[in-house]
Amino acid sequence: MMAGVPDMHPVAVPAGRLRDLAQPSLTVDELLLRPWLTTDVAGIVDAYSDPAIQRWHTRTMTEDEALKWVTSWSEQWQAETGASWAIVQDGILLGRMGFNRIDLAGGLGEAAYWVLPAGRGRDVAPRALRAATAWLVGEVGLHRIELLHSTRNLASCRVALKAGYLLEGTKRQHWLFADGWHDVHLHARVNDDRDGAGGRR
Repeated sequence: MMAGVPDMHPVAVPAGRLRDLAQPSLTVDELLLRPWLTTDVAGIVDAYSDPAIQRWHTRTMTEDEALKWVTSWSEQWQAETGASWAIVQDGILLGRMGFNRIDLAGGLGEAAYWVLPAGRGRDVAPRALRAATAWLVGEVGLHRIELLHSTRNLASCRVALKAGYLLEGTKRQHWLFADGWHDVHLHARVNDDRDGAGGRR
C-alpha cells in the first residue's frame, strides 16, 4: 500500500480473534487433538527420524530443535500466524495436525500434517484435518484453507480428498526435494463447502 493511500480491502477476521481464544483440545472418536507439550519432544524426534516423514518434510530434529519447535507454536498462536496440535490416543503421540500459515485479515490458512507408523491406515490424518478445519472455520472465521503436497505423495492426496479438500490445480515445479523439483497439488476448502468439515450445511 502506498503511503497516505487508505487500504480499502475488507478484513475477513479481525486481529485478536485467535489469540483471544485459548487453544482448544478437540476430540475425534478415539483421538485427541491437544496443544503440544514439552513432554512430546522425544516423540517429535522419533517422528522426524521416520523415513516417510523425512521424505516429505525434508528435515530431521534434535531434542533441542524439537523443544524450540514445541515452544514456537504457542508463540505463533499469540502472533496469530499459525496453529498446531498433537494427535494422541491414550497418551501416545500418533501425529501432528497443523496450519503453518494463518492470515486472519485475508481469512486464509494452510494445512499440514504427519502421522507416525502407529497411526497409519486408520484415517487419523483426514479425521484430524476435518476436525481442526471445522474449528478454524466455525470458531475463528477463516474462509479458505489450502493444502499443498507433492504430486508424488499419493497418501497425502488421499488425506486431502477424504477431508473434503477439493483439488484445484497443479503448481509446476513448486518445491525442491532431494531428488529435484516436484510439481505440487493445490487443494482447498472454503466456508461454502457443504460436506461437513466446516461452513454451511
